Amino acid sequence: MRIGVPREIKPDEYRVALLPAGVAQLIHQGHEVWLESRAGAGSGLGDDEYAKAGAKIVDSAKTVWDAADLIVKVKEPQPSEWPFFRNGLRVMTYFHFAADAALADACIKSRLVAIAYETIRDAQGTLPCLTPMSEIAGKMSIQEGAKYLERPMMGRGILLGGVTGVAPAHVVVLGAGVVGHNAARVAAGLGARVTLMDVNLNRLRYMADVMPSNVTTLYSDQETLKWSLKTADLVIGAVLIPGARAPRLVSRTALADMQAGSVLVDVAIDQGGCFETSHPTTHQAPVFIVDDVVHYCVTNMPGAVGRTSTFALCNATIQYIAAVASIADAGALAENPLVATGVNIINGCVVHPAVAAALNQK
Repeated sequence: MRIGVPREIKPDEYRVALLPAGVAQLIHQGHEVWLESRAGAGSGLGDDEYAKAGAKIVDSAKTVWDAADLIVKVKEPQPSEWPFFRNGLRVMTYFHFAADAALADACIKSRLVAIAYETIRDAQGTLPCLTPMSEIAGKMSIQEGAKYLERPMMGRGILLGGVTGVAPAHVVVLGAGVVGHNAARVAAGLGARVTLMDVNLNRLRYMADVMPSNVTTLYSDQETLKWSLKTADLVIGAVLIPGARAPRLVSRTALADMQAGSVLVDVAIDQGGCFETSHPTTHQAPVFIVDDVVHYCVTNMPGAVGRTSTFALCNATIQYIAAVASIADAGALAENPLVATGVNIINGCVVHPAVAAALNQK
């Protein structure tokens, strides 16, 4: 199979979908790899490294898209890439269809095969291709939140860990999954007072066992959430329902009870966001303010640390890319236990139940 790797064109996206080692593996398995020149530059990977691994380096994205049977990307195809869609073309990337009906419609109409990293499940029921990016986003959420708590960034002017004689910041983390776990751990390590909230009591019990003493676990109901928001300096939205739109946990009216200059970081923004007032932002313009509350809603947070993210991503995805490339019949993808849960759209139909529900497709 001919596998294409175009350069990512989403603003401030520095990741690439294959490492040179992955190229070598795929070529060893009998495939061809066509890579757009400088696709790896944002991650510190030069064309020469890919050429040595056996990739064919080409100058234009169109050449890659036209030549490929399978396109592997990192972020969802941008509107300027949609004209490259065609019947039967396989595309593997983070699609996040629940928050992008227009992209889903373009995929449906073109009859391409859309395989989404974020819905692939392994035998244990975890999300192996999403987990490494969730780890990075969780850690970055505290790093970015701490920065925007600074007064020059329109925050409250709070140092996350406080100092002797001065209380630390109160960090509220909504969701105790991979993102929330990493966010809470980093915030606690910096000395913040952390409240970690979830509706899964078994998960909260586990978090209570592994977290340091400055992390408190709370069951998330509306009254407890409202009470926690009143004293929060930094709130991390870390809730995920795979394939579905993120639940709206914090309403516009709840902002009125929050402290002026407090910060919301919506890590769930790729799936539509878990704050009612959220809308997507970029690394160039990462924040906006609603009712004196700073909102950070960058849709590709891990893209800012491209090299770390690329290695973490490719380590997780290469086995799934190899599996998809080895299956000649597209119809068999939905029957393969390794990749079936990643198939979102095929033959013009949305076949993933959660994605179909989010898009009101039957």
